[in-house]
Amino acid sequence: MDSGIYAAYTGLLARTQALDTAANNLANAGTNGFRAERDYFRSVLTDRITEQPASQVGSAVNGFGVLGGNKLDMGQGQIAPTGNPLDLALNGNGFFAVKTAQGVRYTRDGSFGRSPTGLLQTGAGEAVLDAKLQPITIPSGAVQVSPDGTVSVAGAGGSTIAGQVGVFDFASSASLIAEGTNRFATTADNPPILAAGTIQQGALEGANNDAVHGSMQLILVQRQAEMMQKALSAFNNDLDKVAAEELPRV
Repeated sequence: MDSGIYAAYTGLLARTQALDTAANNLANAGTNGFRAERDYFRSVLTDRITEQPASQVGSAVNGFGVLGGNKLDMGQGQIAPTGNPLDLALNGNGFFAVKTAQGVRYTRDGSFGRSPTGLLQTGAGEAVLDAKLQPITIPSGAVQVSPDGTVSVAGAGGSTIAGQVGVFDFASSASLIAEGTNRFATTADNPPILAAGTIQQGALEGANNDAVHGSMQLILVQRQAEMMQKALSAFNNDLDKVAAEELPRV
């Protein structure tokens, strides 16, 4: 059987999977701190090559690509001022740590607030953690957050340091596990380390995938999928023609 039908089929499958990624990126273009996912491809022969190298003819005929998976785009998102002193944006590498019901999770969404008891928390009521992965309690008063995450509160007797917001990075961002739109978990063999990123107070970081480019990418992948579908139909029609006209002559 002509290997072209396999190339068309895997091409259609890869573009169909890539459509899901492109649609998710576009849907979260307005999500604070969202990290887009990018598709990467590998050769269909990569996992089949043993000690003997593939022939040049075999590589040329069968060396088409398949979707290898997705990886996080760690590029910086656009930072927009909000005027809220507890909105924090990250410049450079790193993640905030928050304590959830499932354990510690990491996020670039710095839309924080202060609970009635003074706890620095997310909009979902999850505690924001310091450099030692402990909750931060902020007393009443005007809050000032320095670029290194130090939280100071102005009072009658002067400024008091309430804690330091932790900023963490990982040796391998590829090992992060996406949970929801802007939350990530890590594994035991990829522990958090202190990051060099800085904090900008009174601002939020947007997604690193804007709606315009997201729409263009979605349209491009849709067209590619349509082309692969037409190619697959052409191969199927040719095979049907051979079966109907040539095989009876044998």
